[in-house]
Amino acid sequence: MVRSGQVLWGVIVRISRAIVSAAVMVCTAGLVTAVSAVPAADAAASVSYVALGDSYSSGLGAGSYLSSSGSCDRSTNAYPEQWAGASSPASFVSVACAGATTADVISSQVSALTAGTTLVSITIGGNDAGFSSVMETCVLSSTSSCLSAVATAEAFITTKLPASLASTMQAIRQHAPNARIVLLGYPDLYDLSKSSTCIGLSTSDRIALNAGADALDSALSAAVQGRQNTVFADVRGQFAGHEICDSGSWLHSVDLLAISSSYHPTASGQILGYEPVFSRNT
Repeated sequence: MVRSGQVLWGVIVRISRAIVSAAVMVCTAGLVTAVSAVPAADAAASVSYVALGDSYSSGLGAGSYLSSSGSCDRSTNAYPEQWAGASSPASFVSVACAGATTADVISSQVSALTAGTTLVSITIGGNDAGFSSVMETCVLSSTSSCLSAVATAEAFITTKLPASLASTMQAIRQHAPNARIVLLGYPDLYDLSKSSTCIGLSTSDRIALNAGADALDSALSAAVQGRQNTVFADVRGQFAGHEICDSGSWLHSVDLLAISSSYHPTASGQILGYEPVFSRNT
């Protein structure tokens, strides 16, 4: 009887110790989680963020434009405003402007950067390559004219744009030596798998326009190579299934009554397309 009681008591002690140990592990895990959350919150609060670039960063096509932005068409739905609203950085300013080229960024946007800037986003290059006029040509003219216009833009992208992008990235780094720089790309415009049932441009036009966008993204990707704390953020995968010809497109199709918004992201394109990609690369 005595030995049985001792065995039983030993079992009870071991079970009690196991329960206490498990409770300690749970509490410790909770403490680690809580402690881990504090640096994350502190990190967000210490970010000084500046958005640069063209209409894809200003939010042209996304509606809800800030009256203070004038012809730059900065939207509250643009990915920089959306990210800043969700992340609450220490400071945020967007000087992105519809129609901006690399020369515009250097001459009138990088002045918004300082040595204290820790995060920079930018979309650029499309206007340098003349894609706005290319798209108008494809919409209003023949397929042969469209293909010729795209070919001219691709030649510019290959031969002249790399130097302009290099100068732009260098200017950003000089003005913001400590910042993480996120250079975002452009989406493919059309879901070619659905082109046969999609009204509007010919499939040849659409193939050419997508190829032009891909060429531009290749140049942007190359522009960040070898640059410290600088990344290219490719949005094409995020937009897959939400291109023109898809039922849930995040891009404006051709609108002759609002031609400037054509081929630009909608509010959903900014919020569900661009912002998550930018967020993953900050």
